Parts: sequence; C-alpha cells; structure tokens
Amino acid sequence: MLIVDDDIRNVFALTAALERHGLTILHAADGRAGLDLLRAHPETDLVLMDVMMPELDGYAAIAEIRADARFDQLPVVAVTAKAMPGDRDRSLAAGADDHITKPVDTGRLLERMREWLDAS
Repeated sequence: MLIVDDDIRNVFALTAALERHGLTILHAADGRAGLDLLRAHPETDLVLMDVMMPELDGYAAIAEIRADARFDQLPVVAVTAKAMPGDRDRSLAAGADDHITKPVDTGRLLERMREWLDAS
C-alpha cells in the first residue's frame, strides 16, 4: 500500500494503524514522488492519496495514475481534510474510487479498503 501525504503526523498515524493489520506501507511526501514510487512498485495494491500537497496535488496525481493503463484498476482513496460540499465529487472526478475525510476513522478506512481490495 502507498500513502501519499506531506504531513508526517498523518503518515505516522496511518502507518501505525495499518501495519498493526499486517499491511506493508510505502510513503511519498507529494504527488510527484508518489507517482515515482508507484511506478517503481507496480505491485502496489491500493493508494491513500492526500489532496492538498506541494509539487503535484492529489487531484493531479490521481489523474496521472488513471492515465497509466497499468493502474487503471488500482484502488485510489482520497484522504483529505477537505470536507466541504463538492470536495468528494471533485476527488471522484479526478479518478479516486473513494473519499475519506481527516481525521481518519481507522475502522471505517479499513472497512472501505477491504471493499476496494475485494473488488479489484
């Protein structure tokens, strides 16, 4: 699994929670680094993508993931503090499969991840 987020506190919290469930986590601090890491690890089974980051934001990174045929079925979940009306729609329009708001409810995130991994 790949977490793309520029806030190390979020990365630490998500990584700690997900590793307790036996998941192996890769991390990138921005969209560009996330794309590079994904291309280097095409076996990645799911991406948690922050939306607001420097360099290349999450929306643009998700769009680039979707433009690569190798990853057109890869589950991508936008994980963001953006919880205003329309933010979920914008994430889905960029190509995300789901939109989870911060602070993350770990139980809900795990439930949604299971659903996406079972579907892929």
